[in-house]
Amino acid sequence: MKKNLVLIGFMGTGKSSIARILSRKLGVPMVSIDDLIENREGKKIAEIFKDSGESYFRSVESQVVRDVANHESAVIDCGGGVVLNPQNMLALKKSGVLIHLTCGPEEILRRIKLQPQRPLLDVADPLAKINELLQERQPYYSQADISMDTTDGALEKAAEEIIKKVRHE
Repeated sequence: MKKNLVLIGFMGTGKSSIARILSRKLGVPMVSIDDLIENREGKKIAEIFKDSGESYFRSVESQVVRDVANHESAVIDCGGGVVLNPQNMLALKKSGVLIHLTCGPEEILRRIKLQPQRPLLDVADPLAKINELLQERQPYYSQADISMDTTDGALEKAAEEIIKKVRHE
C-alpha cells in the first residue's frame, strides 16, 4: 500500500479507534493529526482553543496536515474540522484515499458526552450543535473516496470493509 488511508469525519465517529485497527491489520504506521498538534504546541486541543482561539488552532492544524501529507503508506487520523480548509483536503487527497466515517448525531453525542476536551460542543444544546456542524461540514465530507457508517459501533467490521473497499479502488 503506497497511498495513505486518511480518515475524516465528525468527532465521535471512531476515527482514532478505526485508525489503530487499520494500522495493526495493515502493518503500517498510524499518524494522529490531533496528537501531533498537541505535541507541537505542548498542550491539549481544548487548551489551544481556550488560550489562542479556533483560528490559531486551524492554522497549526494546516501546518501539521502539510507535513503529514508527505507520508506514504500510513493511516492518518484527522480531526473533525480538518476538512474546513480546502488546502488540507487537496494535500490529503493527493497523498491518500479519503475515508469518511459517519455516525448518527444521537450516537455521536452518546459517545462524546463524557469527554471534556470537546470545545466546539461546550454549549447549552450539544445535540443541536452537532446537527448544525454536521450539516455545515457535509459538502466537505462528501469529497471522500469512501464513506463508512459506524453508528452500530462494529469498528473491527468497519475496518475490514474499508480494507476491502480500498483494495477495489
